[in-house]
Amino acid sequence: MKLITIGIPCYFNEGSIIKTYQLLKEQIFAYFTDLKFEVIFIDDGSKDGSYNEMLSLKSSYPNDEIRIIQFTRNFGQMSGYYAGLKNSKGDGYLAISADLQEPASLIKDLIETFVKNNAPLVAGKRIGRDDGFFANTYSKLFYGFMKKTAFPEMPVGGFDIAIVNQDVKNYLLSLEDVKPWIQGQMFWSGYPITFIPYERLKREIGSSKWNISKKINYTLDAVINYTYLPLRFFSLVGIIAFILGVIYAGLLVINYFQGDAPFNGWTPIMMLILLLGGLQLCMLGLIGEYMWRNIEQTKKKPMYIVKQVIE
Repeated sequence: MKLITIGIPCYFNEGSIIKTYQLLKEQIFAYFTDLKFEVIFIDDGSKDGSYNEMLSLKSSYPNDEIRIIQFTRNFGQMSGYYAGLKNSKGDGYLAISADLQEPASLIKDLIETFVKNNAPLVAGKRIGRDDGFFANTYSKLFYGFMKKTAFPEMPVGGFDIAIVNQDVKNYLLSLEDVKPWIQGQMFWSGYPITFIPYERLKREIGSSKWNISKKINYTLDAVINYTYLPLRFFSLVGIIAFILGVIYAGLLVINYFQGDAPFNGWTPIMMLILLLGGLQLCMLGLIGEYMWRNIEQTKKKPMYIVKQVIE
């Protein structure tokens, strides 16, 4: 009998943890009578009652395979994903959100396809999301950019949920990326991905902590880790700016020998200084992003620190 591990990273999810687990029991565990399940809750430094809710849930179901991992602080969604992956015992590992945004029918389809087809990796691709205009626009722009520049197979709406087998699990754990982008790692591996379309639901309880700052960091991790387009773009801009500067300098020399040197025309000179100075700052900032990630990588700091584990 195969064992499926379900990891649930939690950050300010008080009120939805018990509800999520009950949904799993009623619609997933009861449906797959030929499978065994274990659930790992990862408390990613929540400051609300999420951890106490996990403890209450575990005491309410003493015969169920429920484990709790508590971080010392908030380390981020990817850290929660990898903590569950590392501690999983199952033949398959599936990470879901605790905010009830993945429909139960999708979870059922992912597990069923994974087991029946003996697939290494099955993911849910979003064909719609009830998350508001900004979230929808950001998702389309971000995943559209990654599709064009790095991974042509990337679904237009991206994917956040996937079940992986032991081979993919071992591959993911063997990587030492300090700032991992899990979708890129999955595509880069070459393991075939089976996609199942779904519509992402609106969060029912609480509000998302996936703010604009975290989205920017997530975007930078993806772009810098898996595409050199920004470097190439600014290299091209630098070359064009240099050529234009040489042409303009040549015109100034010609005007000087013709006795028509524009010494009173400080405006174009200032424009050039500002333009080139701005380009240099942009390029230095971009190079700094790459250097910072190299520094982070060489430090080899752990992705997370576990405060305690409750078996």
